[in-house]
Amino acid sequence: MAEQPRKLLAGNWKMNGLTADLAEIAAIRDVVAAWPRRFADVVVCVPATLLAPAAQLCAGSPVAVGGQDCHAKPCGAHTGDIAAEMLKDAGAAYVITGHSERRTDHGETDWVVRDKTAAGFRAGLNVILCVGETEAERAAGAALLKVGTQLAESLPKEVPVGRLSIAYEPVWAIGTGHTPTPRDVGEMHDFIRDELYSRLGADSAGIRLLYGGSVKPANAAELLTIRNVDGALVGGASLKAAEFLAIGSVYAA
Repeated sequence: MAEQPRKLLAGNWKMNGLTADLAEIAAIRDVVAAWPRRFADVVVCVPATLLAPAAQLCAGSPVAVGGQDCHAKPCGAHTGDIAAEMLKDAGAAYVITGHSERRTDHGETDWVVRDKTAAGFRAGLNVILCVGETEAERAAGAALLKVGTQLAESLPKEVPVGRLSIAYEPVWAIGTGHTPTPRDVGEMHDFIRDELYSRLGADSAGIRLLYGGSVKPANAAELLTIRNVDGALVGGASLKAAEFLAIGSVYAA
């Protein structure tokens, strides 16, 4: 059986950040370096334009950097896309796949997400695979069905469990300030854990389950101490070192 995974604090800068904002990365790096190394893994997923300089800033530190998306193929005539191998070459250790904004804004299906997830593994990256239901799906009582389907269809056949994290992000909570109740979060994370066990057996214990969706310092302690919540995928609050570090302090105590 896989060992219980370390906690993971992941930031997603989305389409934000210019060169001057690398100062926030440096501040995160310096504070995390002073925390107990055993408390959690920390990664900031930055825009592609900042990936190489952010990786240089964090080289040799306990903070990793990641990309926010990748193409399924390693190279080719795909103008504007970035291969997982290119992310790795630029210094990334992680990549996010299946974020609801990619699924909605770019029409990515579960099958597209599956191929991108496989590409991340192929390139040697750690993958943060996002799942989550809309407000209408939750209101209809279909939240578990939706997430279960996303898990079944977005995961490739071969899964290196030690390099996979699943981020549950209820779509209706992302960037809205609204969050599900601790009971709702616990129910979904327990469900995801059971689904992973059904597919991958005992080794699935090595997969980290992250909660995302308006995580902020004020609610971090309540959300991140729920059973089967192994960390957080933080959006807007990760743009400022002070807020991101305040969330991480839940694990640094």
